[in-house]
Amino acid sequence: MGDEELRKRLADLLTRDQGDPEVLRQLAYANDALGNEHEALPYYERALAAGASDRLGMWTGYGSTLRVCGRYEEALAAFDEGLTEFPGDRGLRAFRAMALHNLGKHQEAVQDLLRLLAEGRQVGGYERAVEFYARDLGFTV
Repeated sequence: MGDEELRKRLADLLTRDQGDPEVLRQLAYANDALGNEHEALPYYERALAAGASDRLGMWTGYGSTLRVCGRYEEALAAFDEGLTEFPGDRGLRAFRAMALHNLGKHQEAVQDLLRLLAEGRQVGGYERAVEFYARDLGFTV
């Protein structure tokens, strides 16, 4: 079954049960997969409000879709909300840094990404130095 057929079937299901959070979640994901980001947003919103499962995926997808649609402040708020449910999640934090960049908050975005790298031990033993620069990115002597 192709994405478009799946979307049509889910839409048919939704007409039968307007508030099913799992159908709403799948419609959000299907629209995103089809490149229909603007159409996906109301499904994300309704699914989140209705208590859909896969909350982490929902917050990540919703925030990312808002960001792709140029709604950067709302994306940042969505990532922050997701982080209240999933504190420290690395995926949400990475996407949050992208939203910060889009908002012109480049230093905060880079600092957050440096923290992610240092926490993940992905800097070849230089974790302390990278953590230091994450706190004071402009440090020079």
